[in-house]
Amino acid sequence: MEDNQLLPHLFRTEYRKIVSVLCYLFGINHIEIAEDIVSDTFLSATELWSIKGIPENPTAWLYTVAKNKTKNYLKRDALFEQKLSVEIKHSAPKAQETELDLSSKNIIDSQLAMIFTVCNPCISNESQVALALNLLCGFGIQEIADGFLTNKEVIYKRINRAKDKLKTEQIKIQQPSPNEIDNRLDTVLTTVYLLFSEGYYSTSQNTILRKDLCAEAMRLCYLLIENSGTNKPAVNALLALMCFHSSRFEARINEIGETILYEDQDESLWNKELINRGEQYLSLSSTGNKISKYHLEAGIAYWHTHKEDTIEKWENILQLYNSLLILEYSSIAALNRTFALAKTKGKAEAILEAEKLNLSDNHFYYSLLGNLYTGIDNEKALEHFQKAFKLANTTADKSIITKNIDKLKVER
Repeated sequence: MEDNQLLPHLFRTEYRKIVSVLCYLFGINHIEIAEDIVSDTFLSATELWSIKGIPENPTAWLYTVAKNKTKNYLKRDALFEQKLSVEIKHSAPKAQETELDLSSKNIIDSQLAMIFTVCNPCISNESQVALALNLLCGFGIQEIADGFLTNKEVIYKRINRAKDKLKTEQIKIQQPSPNEIDNRLDTVLTTVYLLFSEGYYSTSQNTILRKDLCAEAMRLCYLLIENSGTNKPAVNALLALMCFHSSRFEARINEIGETILYEDQDESLWNKELINRGEQYLSLSSTGNKISKYHLEAGIAYWHTHKEDTIEKWENILQLYNSLLILEYSSIAALNRTFALAKTKGKAEAILEAEKLNLSDNHFYYSLLGNLYTGIDNEKALEHFQKAFKLANTTADKSIITKNIDKLKVER
């Protein structure tokens, strides 16, 4: 890695670790202190490394400086140190009270505790995702704003509201008990999947950012798998789902940033290693007696890693969608089901099912109807594609719809 890329890389990988450990030590009311200490550590690295050069072990240097800055802060604020020793370390010797433990075990424990803190149902899903990106993944405010296609002020307020709510509710940063894991793991998985979706289905054209978002979601999911208490079948199913989706990342976008539809993707660009890993996690998810939506979605994604257009493939996908809709209905899942229905029962039956949904404010709905009517009633197909174009928000979606419209006009 080039010298000018090292510090940004370390900021992404180490900032989140040190912040989690400090938050775990200080508690929810002192998140800003934790962030200030870590930011100051990286500021010192920026200043000193440019003068003296990069140290032999940059990560160890950062950890040492963070420990020293923590000790210095506590010495300057004796009242805070006293309060900390009473609230958190009341049974520990004073020498240990101010020691910042950056061992691998404590980093992992701290990050796990922070995941369950950030994913508390007392704050909204969008705030959970923003706070997770900031505290758990080390994304800056501007990066998060770019990912959400909004401005820094919106994200800044969203994150601060979330922090304030956690403080008001006096949420403790601690290892989740078995009961808390059972009660709140679904919320955690929802946040992780929303984080992944922000990357995989992002409206941003920044492909590097999109990949980073997906990678961070997968890292957090893997962290849950690494812990015996949270290594549940649904967690493995979610990681399998994300592996399958990520395996086709390189094939989904062409060289000028346009989306490539599934049937037009170059299978040789699919990541076979990720597909294999997805299959392993899907197998591991088969224990227990409870099927989650992630099991069913992972099954659908698994069949999409088979490019052959066989009746067996689409019948399996259709059955999985049927089960998914029974378990947890969503209009998007119902819409996607009609594509599988067209593959198994024909376009005419799929049109009847699709039109029942009447998703008149959704451009995917009209795009699907446009595709289903193509070859049956091209005039109707054109009308639907034109409606879809008006409703589409992104350049990528408009580009795909335009190609379909142009193709139909040529065939008229």
